Amino acid sequence: MALTDKIYVKNHQQLSSQLETSIPKGAFKGATLDVLFQGDGLEKLDDATRERVLDFAGDFLDCGCDNNPYCGCPERKFIRYVLELRAQGLGPDAIVDVMSDDYMVYAYPGDVLSFLDQGVRTLEAAEALAAVEGDEDKQAEIRRTKQDLAK
Repeated sequence: MALTDKIYVKNHQQLSSQLETSIPKGAFKGATLDVLFQGDGLEKLDDATRERVLDFAGDFLDCGCDNNPYCGCPERKFIRYVLELRAQGLGPDAIVDVMSDDYMVYAYPGDVLSFLDQGVRTLEAAEALAAVEGDEDKQAEIRRTKQDLAK
């Protein structure tokens, strides 16, 4: 299961109530993306909530794909965001705190830790493949990336 399947809307009930519609708790579920992408009813939200919802939509749902927001770009952008937070030296708890403050979404720190651990394991496999291929430059690049992620 992808990390984005484990990203949830903070204050879900309050948000649904303000929008006067039921939305899934998952931030990347189809109905949630529809509400955010189409912007229907966002004027009903209080100013602070609307600002964060619009920030989320602008940062993750903005792409030129014909199938937007179901093209996979929002999920890839969010994963990149999490990895950038990790590159800044933040641990799973701090990553969850920042995403909650930035976009009113949250995850469980254990899910973030599992995602980061899986990333390290994937990079270990890629590093081994680069070694088999004899590509020392690629192997060194992957090793540096893995070390940054594992910090």
